[in-house]
Formats: sequence, C-alpha cells, structure tokens
Amino acid sequence: MPAAAPVKIHYAREAGVEVEEFRRVLVESGLGAIRPVGDAARLATMLANSNVIVTARRDDAQGTLVGVLRGMTDQAWCCYVSDLAVATSAQGLGVGQGLLAEARRQLGPQVSIILVSVPEAVGFYRRAGLEDLPNAFWIRRMR
Repeated sequence: MPAAAPVKIHYAREAGVEVEEFRRVLVESGLGAIRPVGDAARLATMLANSNVIVTARRDDAQGTLVGVLRGMTDQAWCCYVSDLAVATSAQGLGVGQGLLAEARRQLGPQVSIILVSVPEAVGFYRRAGLEDLPNAFWIRRMR
C-alpha cells in the first residue's frame, strides 16, 4: 500500500476570519474550555481588534481552517499572541510551529513574540524554541 500523501497546509496573514470558523478551531483545539466560545459578539470583537491573525488552512476545496494565531503588535518591538489554536485533526502535523514561523516571517526579526501558555502546552512551546519568562505578570479579567 502506498504511503499517504502529506497533508498540505497553507499559512497566511488574514484579516477576515469568520467568527464561526474561529470558534470551531478554538473548540476543536481544547481552548474552547477557557475562551468565550458561546459569545459570538465577544469573539467578533476579539477578531476585529487583533492586528495579527495568521491562519493555517488545509489544501482542500473549502480551505478548511485548522489553526489560528491571533495577536496584537506595534510592528516594531513586540507582538502579544492571545491565541494559538490548532484543531485536534491537525495536531502533530507541525501546524503550531508553522503558525509561529509564519508570524515571525510576517513580523520580522526585530519583533519579539510573547504569549501566555495553558499548562498543557508548555512542553510544546519549549520544544518550539520559546524561552520561559519567570518575570511576567498579569491582572486577571473579571469575566
């Protein structure tokens, strides 16, 4: 039996990601448990106010969204990544690393990429070459 063809993924910076496809990837990635996936208006606001959205889409007739990196940047110093989500069906294919690499390519080497990881993903980020920051701080949202 011949080996299966590798899955082709296209990475791009997109401004018009649909709320429903964003919600689907959040849910399928597991991040839906800690994101407001039941509040379409809030998801729409999250997308509208992000100036960096990098997508990973399957090379199929629908261009199915399988991964998304969402963040904010000043284009000169840093980019804060709010979401890095990969659908379960695409995990293990290098999509998360591909999203980070495309963000780096789009932003350039002068921009730091910063994110807060869920505990389950810390190992992934370490393997991807991100450094731990022991001196990061935050004020939690109230809802």
